[in-house]
Amino acid sequence: MKVGYAAICTVLFWILNVNITTAAELKILTAGAFKHFPIAMAQKFRELTGHAVVIDNDTAGGLVKRIGSGETFDVAFVSRSAADTLMAGGRLAPDTKIDIGKIGIGVVVKEGAPLPAINTIDAFKQALLGAKSISYPNPVSGGSAGIYAARLIQRLGLADQVDPKTRLISGDFRLIDPIVKGEVELGIYPVAEIMATAGVQLAGSLPEEIQNYTTYVVVVSKETRQRDVAADFVRFVSGPSAAAVLASQGMEPVKR
Repeated sequence: MKVGYAAICTVLFWILNVNITTAAELKILTAGAFKHFPIAMAQKFRELTGHAVVIDNDTAGGLVKRIGSGETFDVAFVSRSAADTLMAGGRLAPDTKIDIGKIGIGVVVKEGAPLPAINTIDAFKQALLGAKSISYPNPVSGGSAGIYAARLIQRLGLADQVDPKTRLISGDFRLIDPIVKGEVELGIYPVAEIMATAGVQLAGSLPEEIQNYTTYVVVVSKETRQRDVAADFVRFVSGPSAAAVLASQGMEPVKR
């Protein structure tokens, strides 16, 4: 990928103006399948600045509860709706909400397994009906993908046939483990989560007519004691180097 001269100059200017004389530690909270982006960017930020970054992942709903209950943090990556809730609750610094990227939902099977056709709504329905077992994130955990999958199956009129053979998965980094281990035949998960998991293959994204994108934003805590470093980190993750990282993880940059 070619990077324009202006973009290179922007990054170099930012790097040269970062204060690295005193190393800080940022606490980053990140939601759902988007976690792979801040993990990658935090490593690059650490290498460039010397500032330590500690990342904690949860569902968007889980983070809203934790932050709303007073948990301290510096920067968070959450869905737009979660950011609106937190902003209304007074936990975020004003004018710091920046759109970063969006993630769609796809179908996953074990590596080497036949790929089901899901390019149309009817084909997707037949894939669900034909699968011996299905999994997706437990909606109770508060993740957007699981909530949407459950509602979609209901909307398509398949709940009576699909629910009895569905395994709802709770957890964090190993959501797709049942597919990897061959315990479940077909899964409905965020595309970014599928692409980041070894031992599985993406059958495809949901048809556009029933696709659901979750847009993630970066926000800063109103109470952060590392305001300057947090601002540097936000500029970095929303800068010119972010697009390539997002694309490599099955995400789409958001036009601002």
